[in-house]
Amino acid sequence: MIYFVLFFLCVWRSSLGKDHHTKGRLSSPVLDVEGKELVMEANHTLQLHCRGRWELSWAFPVGLAKEQSSMVVVQSRCGKQEHLYCSRLTLTSAQPQHTGSFRCRYRHKNRKQTSLYVYIKGSQQPFVEVQTEIPDVVYMKEGEPLVFPCRVTAPHIPVSLVKFPEQKLIPDQKNIIWNSKQGFIIPNPTYHYIGLFSCESRLNGVLYSLKYLTHRPVNKILDVYLNSTGPVRLLRGESLALGCTATAEWNSRVSISWTYPGQANSSASISRRIAKGSSSVMFHSVLSIGQLSRSDRGTYTCHVRSGPTLRETNTSVIVYDRPFIRLKHRHGPLVDALAGQKFYRLSPKLRAFPIPEIIWLKDGLVAAESCSRYHVEGSSLLIRDVAEEDAGVYTVLVGIQQYGLYRNLTLSLVVNVKPQIGEKAVSLQDPGTYRHGSRQTLLCTSQGFPPPQIHWLWHPCPEKGPPGAALA
Repeated sequence: MIYFVLFFLCVWRSSLGKDHHTKGRLSSPVLDVEGKELVMEANHTLQLHCRGRWELSWAFPVGLAKEQSSMVVVQSRCGKQEHLYCSRLTLTSAQPQHTGSFRCRYRHKNRKQTSLYVYIKGSQQPFVEVQTEIPDVVYMKEGEPLVFPCRVTAPHIPVSLVKFPEQKLIPDQKNIIWNSKQGFIIPNPTYHYIGLFSCESRLNGVLYSLKYLTHRPVNKILDVYLNSTGPVRLLRGESLALGCTATAEWNSRVSISWTYPGQANSSASISRRIAKGSSSVMFHSVLSIGQLSRSDRGTYTCHVRSGPTLRETNTSVIVYDRPFIRLKHRHGPLVDALAGQKFYRLSPKLRAFPIPEIIWLKDGLVAAESCSRYHVEGSSLLIRDVAEEDAGVYTVLVGIQQYGLYRNLTLSLVVNVKPQIGEKAVSLQDPGTYRHGSRQTLLCTSQGFPPPQIHWLWHPCPEKGPPGAALA
C-alpha cells in the first residue's frame, strides 16, 4: 500500500511538472515550422499548423486578406487530454501577391503571437505588388524614414533603386537600406528624394519595375479667420453667409469642416474654393442658410485640419424675432458736469436691432451742428472742454426708418462752476492808508454755479511794542 501511494505521488508530481512546463512553453502560440522564413513555389499549397493554450486566430498578408476564397482555417482541440487548441491554415494555389507575414495569435490576447514570413516565388513576378501605369505615391514625413515598398517574392532577387531619369542609387545599408520584406528604406530622407523613383529587377531577361512618386506633405496652417470678428446679429427669416478662410503653405492639404446648431437637420449649405498665391494657398469655405429661424441661434465653429494640425475659430449667431429699440437713462434724467473737464460723455442705455440712426439735440438744435466741441460716438454724445454754456436740455433721437421704429429720451445737464472772487484777479501793490476812526467799505465780488455763499473773517494785525522795546 505504501509503495502504491509513493508511486501515485511521483506520477502526480511528474504530471504537474509537465503541465507547468507546457504552460511556460505555450505562453505564445507555436507553429510547426522551424525558423522565421519559408520560400515556396507559386501554385503550390501552403499548410501551417498552430497550437496554444487558448483559442487561436490568424492575421494574413494584405494581398491574401482581400481574397480568402482559396484559404481554409480549421479549429480543433488537441493534446493528449485535448487541453490545447489547434488551428490548421491551408492555402491552395498560393500566388506571389500572397507573399508576406502569417501570424498565429491568441484570439483574446493579440500581443501573444508567433509569425512566419512566406515568400511565394513567381517565374514572371519578382515584385509582390502588381502596379498599374500610374505611379504610387509615397509620403516623406518629417522625422520618419522614407520607404519605397517594392517587396519581392524571393529573398535574393536583385533590385535597383533608380531616380528619374537614370540615376541609380546604390544601397549602403546605412543611408539607403534594402530589405526584401519591406523594400528600400531611407532613414533620413532629404530634398534629394523628392521626385519620380522606380524599383527595377530583371527576371529571365525581362525588366520589371514599380514606380513611385514622392510627396512631402506640409501641415503648417498660417492663419485662420472668419469674415465676422464679433457676434453676428440677424432677424428671423434673413439669410446668413459665414465665411472661413485658412492660409497654409504650398503643398498643404487642408480640409475645412463646420459644427453649428442646425447641423443635424442639414439646414446649411457649404461651398468651398481655393485661391493660390505666390507663397501660400488660401482655402475658403462659406456656410450659408437661406432663412434663419430661432433654432439657428448658437455657436458656429470652423475646424481647419492639415494632417495632425488642427486650428479652430468660432463666432455666435444671434437671431431676433423682430426689430426693437430699448432706450432708458443710465444715471437718471438729471446729470451734472464740472466746468473745465477735459471730456464729458452723455451715455444713455441703448439696445436696438438693426443698428439705428442716432441724433442728439441741445435745447432743440442739432448738437453736432451747434458746437464743434460736440461729437457723437455710437449712442453717446461726447463734450470736450466742458464750459458753463454747455448746461441745458439734451435729447437723443433713435430711429430705424425701414421698420418705422422711433424712440427719444431727454435729460438735463447741469454744469457746476467753481466759485471765483473777482478782487483776487486785481493785484494791489499798495493797499493805502486810512485815517483812524474813519468809515471804509470793503467789496467782495464772487461768481460760480451754484451761486456761492460769502463769509467775512477778520484777522487783527499784531500789536506793535513801544520804541526801543526790541532792544530791552
